[in-house]
Amino acid sequence: MALSWYLIHSKPRQEQIALENLERQLYPCHLPIFRAEKIRRGELSVSEEPLFPRYLFVQLDTDSQSRSWAPIHSTRGVARLVRFGSEPARVSEELIAQLREGQARSASVQRLFEPEQAVRIARGPFAGVEGIFQMADGRRRAMVLIEMLSRPVSVPVDPAALIALT
Repeated sequence: MALSWYLIHSKPRQEQIALENLERQLYPCHLPIFRAEKIRRGELSVSEEPLFPRYLFVQLDTDSQSRSWAPIHSTRGVARLVRFGSEPARVSEELIAQLREGQARSASVQRLFEPEQAVRIARGPFAGVEGIFQMADGRRRAMVLIEMLSRPVSVPVDPAALIALT
């Protein structure tokens, strides 16, 4: 039995559904994810996001293609098996191992704003003022250092009102 990894294209925002349904059918799968800060309903929250939106990997038996691949096309969450011409897109075992290793190594959260990052306040009483992001103060506020009356002042700001400056 020769097993190889292949690329699956999922339906929009259904990577996890495709993964669960493929695993229920006993297909070995891998969905690389990372943890990232997002602003939802005005609050900072941490969510798990796919590293490659709409893509996941499945391991299939290359010896009996028609028998082992047929159920994938009708699996809930799956849009299609990615192909290059008539050949399914094969992914190397080394790449899957690197993705797994990188995911295990990087358990930290990707922050929306980093300390000391330049930001602009987009709305509120300080709209248009540029400052330095200091830290997230809970879920509803971010502390931003701005200059007021020729002095640095730390002010609480809604994280959704911040724009990162590059």
